[in-house]
Amino acid sequence: MGKLHTISRGYRHGTRNAFSKKWRCKGEPGVSRLLVNFKRGDFVDIVVDPSIQKGMPHSFFNGKTGIVFNVNRNALGVEMTKIVGNRQLKKRIHVRAEHCKKSRCNEAFLQRVKVNDQKKRDAKMLGKSLKLKREPEGPKEMKIVKAKPEDVVVLAPVPFVENYF
Repeated sequence: MGKLHTISRGYRHGTRNAFSKKWRCKGEPGVSRLLVNFKRGDFVDIVVDPSIQKGMPHSFFNGKTGIVFNVNRNALGVEMTKIVGNRQLKKRIHVRAEHCKKSRCNEAFLQRVKVNDQKKRDAKMLGKSLKLKREPEGPKEMKIVKAKPEDVVVLAPVPFVENYF
């Protein structure tokens, strides 16, 4: 009788590549990674740093974006959604700051808000009303193609000829 074994499903199973550092990028992170100030409401990307095992989130959360709901001395409380079956669950996890980086997901939105506020101020000074809603581009403008009658070639189907051998 052969050896009996089970399929191990440990906490870090399937993370051989995800939780390993690239060639020539090994070692502890720099001090700038720890000097980032996180505040409640910030968007953060969870990017696991395998050189720091403390406060490491589960592999499912690697690469996900969440919102900071709590800031502790070493760790951040991050809230994100997890799709389970046909529903979205709110998940709250605490992750060490080394495994988080500020997200750039809402940069474009904040920039648009700033520009729109400036436009509103300018319009108010001039006493005009303006529409700030984004709209889809829509179809292209109509064109009329002009051609001389002798340049137009009318194509007609060739009659079918059956070949008997």
